[in-house]
Amino acid sequence: MIRKLLIMKIVIAPDSFKGSLTAPQVAEAIEAGFLLVFPSIVTDKLPMADGGEGTVASLVASSDGKMQQVSVLNPLGNQIPSEFGIMGDCQTAVIEMASASGLPLISQDQQNPMLTTTYGTGQLMHAALDTGCKKLIIGIGGSATNDGGAGMAQALGAKLLDTSGNQIGFGGGSLADIDKIDISGFDPRLSEVDVVVACDVSNTLTGKDGASYVYGPQKGATLDMAEVLDRNLAHFASIIKRDLDQSVADIPGAGAAGGLGAGLIAFAGAKLQAGIDIVLEVTDFANRIQGSDLVITGEGRLDYQTAFGKTPAGVAKIAQQHNIPVIAIAGSVTEDIDKLYAIGIDAVVDIFHEPMSLETAMVNASKLITIAAERAARLIGIGLIKGKLDD
Repeated sequence: MIRKLLIMKIVIAPDSFKGSLTAPQVAEAIEAGFLLVFPSIVTDKLPMADGGEGTVASLVASSDGKMQQVSVLNPLGNQIPSEFGIMGDCQTAVIEMASASGLPLISQDQQNPMLTTTYGTGQLMHAALDTGCKKLIIGIGGSATNDGGAGMAQALGAKLLDTSGNQIGFGGGSLADIDKIDISGFDPRLSEVDVVVACDVSNTLTGKDGASYVYGPQKGATLDMAEVLDRNLAHFASIIKRDLDQSVADIPGAGAAGGLGAGLIAFAGAKLQAGIDIVLEVTDFANRIQGSDLVITGEGRLDYQTAFGKTPAGVAKIAQQHNIPVIAIAGSVTEDIDKLYAIGIDAVVDIFHEPMSLETAMVNASKLITIAAERAARLIGIGLIKGKLDD
């Protein structure tokens, strides 16, 4: 009887299940579960992201775009293959700095923010400019660096010179050597494009709440290193102020990605914006959900932090504005999610239907998500039957 019922349109807009499935793969698994119950429904899959891992894949998939392969330097200056996305409008490039300058690209024993560089991120930006794009969207989560974007600027033609007139070396440890910034050879195309940075932290560049002290230890910094890195970033900011007439030290978000936020503001004229807001805007989410009967979202873990700029929260807030119910499917759910119901998530379904280890759940995530989606669909079907009987 349920199979005869029809929901006209469902929008499927999940984030990735990190370490397991990409957002497009999660969307496919959810769709498969709903089609088992409602084979004639219309689905619109809009893979989402909040500016971190998966942002490129989500925006490229949702816009019928394409990926571009390129060779860049990794955080330690070694050549590696990397990629960036071109959205379907052929005017917007999407870059994840982690694909060139990310922590997973080097082993734990190699982590040293005194040495690691954002040069590869600048190379990705240069390659994107070569395609003729007029807008760059840059996700800056997951960095291995603490160089204030110095390497990025060097890759795009800036000269960060020491007292002898030579380019400084890579890494946050070399920032102390900067005596002068020369941007006469900086890529002029950046002045002709919009640069938007997906940034979900509000840390300033320096100080106890800045890049070095808060995030440096995650990248291999000792307390002594963090003190040096913080001092070096402050020095870099003072040179930027003097030579570029840009004040970046106190901007919220400037400390993101080891100060890459500050570097992108100073050298590329970037604007910082919450990652999920960028993705929702670029995918035209508010218009895409018009006329929908239901929105399905989700992520690997739903907890109280989800309400603060994560994908399910951003999706739910817009759906709520249009009076469209939202179901969130999650790998795990904590007890402190009451706030999510207030912002538009109407129901939560987890993927665990029997006791299992995290490793087992991650390996079988696609199947488990489909089963969870089918369970959700059957409950919706019961509600539709009741509504039909009540009529």
